[in-house]
Amino acid sequence: MSPHNKYHILTIPFNDYMVMRMARKTAPSNDQALPVLLRVARNTYANALRGPLAEQGYDDIPRNGVFIIAALSRDQAPLAQVISWLGVSKQAAGHLVDTLVLRGYLDRAVDRADRRRLTVSLTARGRAVAAIARAAVERVDDRLAKSVSAEYIAHTRTTLMALIAIGRMIQSAPLHPQPA
Repeated sequence: MSPHNKYHILTIPFNDYMVMRMARKTAPSNDQALPVLLRVARNTYANALRGPLAEQGYDDIPRNGVFIIAALSRDQAPLAQVISWLGVSKQAAGHLVDTLVLRGYLDRAVDRADRRRLTVSLTARGRAVAAIARAAVERVDDRLAKSVSAEYIAHTRTTLMALIAIGRMIQSAPLHPQPA
């Protein structure tokens, strides 16, 4: 048995009562601040990824590396947009991309259409990580769909999109008045 098996999602069927009971024992209470709940919930996906990645030999991915790889694979968004989603400085993003290139997850090349620009693409190693990440996310999402109704999941997505919109407004015009 691999030491990383503790990260696999259990396949034991749980009913709603059991899921809620387990959540109360291991998670912050329902009246916790939303940022606490969001952070702990995010860890569910991170924990589901760690074991499978390590078992396949991808244990050298830096923090936020899977986010970049998965976003480039899934959304095929421009790297600048992916970095803006990540919310880190250009310097930190540059260091992260450099590390992913050095470790063989990304390839960087001169843009054929505009030689002043660089393009970043996934290598075979990066595509393999993206597939593992996609499968891990699907396993968590499947468990979530068995734990709460589709309506609750839809409400959660709507709430998160509203929170993202508020975050963008704060970046452009902070909520608190600025000193004169």
